[in-house]
Amino acid sequence: MNEVYEYLKSKIDIFKNNNLVVATSGGPDSMLLLYLLNKIRVNNEFNIVCAHVNHNVRKESADEQIFLKDYCEKNNIIFECMKIEKYTDDNFHNQARIIRYNFFENIMKKYNSKFLFTAHHGDDLIETILMRITRGSTLKGYSGFQKESNVNNKIYFKPLISVTKKQILEFNQENNIPFVTDASNEKEYYTRNRYRKHVLPFLKNEEENVHKKYLQFSEEILKYENYLEEETNKYFSKVFVDNQIIIDKFVLLNNLIQERIIIKILDNIYNDNINLIQKSNVNLILELINSNKANMKLDLPKNIIAIKNYNNLEFLIDNKITKDYNFKLDKKIELETGTIEIVEKSDDTSNYCIRLNSNEIVLPLFIRNKKDSDRIEIKGLNGSKKIKDIYINSKIPIQNRKKLPILVDSNGIILWLPGLKKSKYDKAKDEKYDIIVKYY
Repeated sequence: MNEVYEYLKSKIDIFKNNNLVVATSGGPDSMLLLYLLNKIRVNNEFNIVCAHVNHNVRKESADEQIFLKDYCEKNNIIFECMKIEKYTDDNFHNQARIIRYNFFENIMKKYNSKFLFTAHHGDDLIETILMRITRGSTLKGYSGFQKESNVNNKIYFKPLISVTKKQILEFNQENNIPFVTDASNEKEYYTRNRYRKHVLPFLKNEEENVHKKYLQFSEEILKYENYLEEETNKYFSKVFVDNQIIIDKFVLLNNLIQERIIIKILDNIYNDNINLIQKSNVNLILELINSNKANMKLDLPKNIIAIKNYNNLEFLIDNKITKDYNFKLDKKIELETGTIEIVEKSDDTSNYCIRLNSNEIVLPLFIRNKKDSDRIEIKGLNGSKKIKDIYINSKIPIQNRKKLPILVDSNGIILWLPGLKKSKYDKAKDEKYDIIVKYY
């Protein structure tokens, strides 16, 4: 455990004056992580935000929430919690995971944090790699996960990746670290639990430090993955334009680069949910591209369809395309993606708030979704930019782009992409303005 402690200590300088969000279930792994982070916070150099999701599927869930809240109060840790009221997806684990990470992202935004910690450990890495090898995945998928990864200027930490569950439990006992136990982790109904109960003991009997071998395997895979990603990026924007593969350019590339371009496209569509991307999906898309037929359609997971139209292959969401909307903004509007409200005052200067001078625009204001020809004159830049390009650069999944709100005036001038970009009409706090609009 000393290795983990020293690793966290080495990061003190980048943690200083920041808020660290820690995904915490209350189990032995996440409680150890909270303990270690609190231990290195000798002079309150940073804040710790405990982000807990009450999955509301076991009778103990409410007690575990109280336990965790009490622990945080005693240790000067900020406590944030959400309760899942109901599940609508047949795949409970997948939906719970999506809800959890959406919650974590929202907490990071709330506290202006770029650090998220999860308590994945060495045993978890072994299980993940074996499950993906069995099910089929991409090269990146076969690597499992990393100790430290940077996505969209946010850093995701998994500092326990070098230790086992046994080491965690022993350390917790030696240091009197409290935790709760989830009995469902013993049920063999779940795939991961079967690997945990039957495969891991065999591997550890063969090699006591097998988790280090798998960590080495993961790091080796990532070396090749990073190199191939650099090569793929050289060609990606040349063959994938406006959400379409340009087929006559695509087929000239090396077969491996072709596969990786498709994987990269699917990564963006499925928002990096690597469990939904399998080799079979990639092969079917390649067959579609190389088919002699000019117009074809392929169904992919989660209602995504790939449509081939002569020299182009486009990815669309099937049967669930959001209908166009256009609402007058009198005071406040509730949308699927959040709330937009005219407020009296605010100190917010981020992309979640805009200040406007009514003399420069035409009232009333309207909230609508994207049109194909939309462009915005971005604040601080000369000329205009396509909304589509902004969404692509922001890695907004295709199926979400029609949901996102756009603020326009009565002449249809785009003033703001809430949460993403402001137009030239935005005013600084020291300039003249009489309208403030916020996006939650």
